[in-house]
Amino acid sequence: MDMKKAMTFKILLITVLAVSVVGCKRSSSSSVSQGTGWDINDREGGFQYNTNFKEQETAPGLVFVEGGTFTMGRVQDDVMHDWNNSPNQQHVQSFYMDETEVTNKMYLEYLDWIKRTYPPTEENFKAIYDGALPDTLVWRNRLGFNEVMTENYLRHPAYGEYPVVGVSWIQAVEYANWRTDRVNEKYLMDEGYITRGSHLTAEAGSTFNTETYINAPTQAYGGNDSITSPENNRRRVQTTASGDTIGVYAGRETGLLTPAYRLPTEAEWEYAALGLTELRNYNIYRGRKKYPWDGKYTRSGKRKVRGDQLANFKQGKGDYGGIAGWSDDNADITNQVKSYEPNDFGLYDMAGNVAEWVADVYRPIVDDEFNDFNYYRGNVYTKNAIGEDGTVKIVTVDDIVYDTLPNGKVIARDLPGEIAQVAVDEDETYLRQNFDRSDNRNFRDGDKRSSRYYRDFDEFGEEGSGVTAQTSKMYNSPKHNVEVIDSTGEMVREYDKSNKRTSLINDEVRVYKGGSWKDREYWLDPAQRRYFPQTMATDYIGFRCAMSRVGSKSKSKNKTKG
Repeated sequence: MDMKKAMTFKILLITVLAVSVVGCKRSSSSSVSQGTGWDINDREGGFQYNTNFKEQETAPGLVFVEGGTFTMGRVQDDVMHDWNNSPNQQHVQSFYMDETEVTNKMYLEYLDWIKRTYPPTEENFKAIYDGALPDTLVWRNRLGFNEVMTENYLRHPAYGEYPVVGVSWIQAVEYANWRTDRVNEKYLMDEGYITRGSHLTAEAGSTFNTETYINAPTQAYGGNDSITSPENNRRRVQTTASGDTIGVYAGRETGLLTPAYRLPTEAEWEYAALGLTELRNYNIYRGRKKYPWDGKYTRSGKRKVRGDQLANFKQGKGDYGGIAGWSDDNADITNQVKSYEPNDFGLYDMAGNVAEWVADVYRPIVDDEFNDFNYYRGNVYTKNAIGEDGTVKIVTVDDIVYDTLPNGKVIARDLPGEIAQVAVDEDETYLRQNFDRSDNRNFRDGDKRSSRYYRDFDEFGEEGSGVTAQTSKMYNSPKHNVEVIDSTGEMVREYDKSNKRTSLINDEVRVYKGGSWKDREYWLDPAQRRYFPQTMATDYIGFRCAMSRVGSKSKSKNKTKG
């Protein structure tokens, strides 16, 4: 009997040990696929995926803006009779936005990087640095003495925390692209994917670009694998039984790389500026708002600071700040960021200080009949250029293409290390319902299928007259031209002197939002919208960046009802 009990005990013990071994082996995997039952992240190889991802990390300088439905457009009297912001209901997805406008100090860091990486003393790179420089001459006035700002505003530390101005829409977009790469480069460096200090030794032919690293990691830093090789970094890379390495590079599936910094869309900017949380009642927004702050006045009603101005704007003719020492907004031009209270989203200066570029191409209407979700006009779809060897085509120092803008400025179309882009074609558009071409800036407004037409009395379009249907298009804006004589480099500027132009609107004018230090109170309403050529700059338009949120709409699972 004792013999049988001993045998039974041994069998039970062996069974328990076997189960334990199996359990231990399975626990080495962080999870099991619900589709196949195979282990994910198995040390022996196979499918690798970040199963511990919680939510998107808030990138430097940004605050979270939870999306929702709101009434976009005019809610006050339209004294200008522009008729370009009729109310319409839109839904905006959650996103992130810069807490403040981009400051002079932030932009100078960008200029410093360009100067170190693409020395303007080298003829091949001079246009890169010059093309990024803000236009400091925007401060000049024929009948005003503003040379102190012309000479000091951008670089003097007294203005370091003031919003950068003199930046065109194109320059703002390029800054956002640069910022994306620098932030992702730091994330990779902190996690040990690339060598520490590599950002300080970057040269023109060996810079980091996020999309290049994702699509062709071996070609990042100009193919310098001493920076990206795991042998030179702090990150331990696993090797499978067959000798393959796992986790050498950080793709999108790691969740480490952040989405791109970019300009906010007009709908995002207006939604963020309104800060509608104090008007929320259960699942809808009630009431109307005239300013980013609560109330109908520009002065504070709080007992401690009662009467103080809540924004920096022009209060009257010849009155840019009030009487010195009394009822003053403490600024005659721009002001240091965070000088006034933020709105309910924690965003500063969403009214006043400087107006701000947004991403959209301007049109007098917002076509909510076609789309009321994440509205944006300006899509130009591109794809990665593929070389003869079947891999993505990386721009080299010898491949830099420079564009001459209508105002004579010269900019680099792509920088070395970036993936060259080409327009999408029938490979992407054939029999597709949601888009059928690359450039959609004038979709349903300004193209041949939807234009309204005008006709001057002396333009009858008779056969042989040279007048075509194209002449009578709705957006008949001036067409200035700049030609560069290759042999001498001299620029020939041709001004459009036609007196038959009917509009300043075209596909190269962009929306800017918010009032500025130079604007009267009327323009502080977030619904107001104006436009300006994307190649030009002023002393009252700045910008801030935004970033899309991936994953959940909200950061909190518990919703409060009010």
